[in-house]
Amino acid sequence: MSRRSLFIGLLAILCASAAPAGEIKFHVWPCAPVPQEIATIPVVMDVGFWIHIVNQDAVIKLRQVAIHTYEGCTDLQVRTNSNVRLSCSISPTGAIPGTYSCSITGADINAPGGHANVCARLTNANLAGRPGGTMDVHVATVTIRVVPRVL
Repeated sequence: MSRRSLFIGLLAILCASAAPAGEIKFHVWPCAPVPQEIATIPVVMDVGFWIHIVNQDAVIKLRQVAIHTYEGCTDLQVRTNSNVRLSCSISPTGAIPGTYSCSITGADINAPGGHANVCARLTNANLAGRPGGTMDVHVATVTIRVVPRVL
C-alpha cells in the first residue's frame, strides 16, 4: 500500500469523525455501497392511566339480615397500571322502597391490581308492593368510580 493511499484513507476517516452527528461527507462511498449509520432517534411515549374490572358481570345479591334489612357483597378483581381509589354510589330502581347504601372494603388498589369488596345495604325495606316468592328483582344499581391516587 502506498503512502498516498494510506494518507487518503486516514484523511477520509478524519473527515468522517470531524463531521457533526447526522452528517456524512464523502466524495466516494467507502469500498462497497454498504449502509452507514448516520443518526439515532429516541422513541418516547406518554403512558396513560389504565384500569380494568375483570369480573364486570358481578352481581350483588341482597339477603335478609334483620326485619326490613338486607345486605349483600361481591368481590371485584381489579387490574391497573397505577395506584387508584375506588368509590361507589347506589341508585334504587323503585322496585322496593327503602333506604339504600353501598360501601367498598379495600378501596385503595395498588398497581398491578388486587381485589375490592363491594357491599350494598337496604334498610326500611317496604315489601308490600311485591308478591312473596318473586326472584331476582332488580332493586338498585351500584356504580363504581375510580380516581388516581398518589402514595
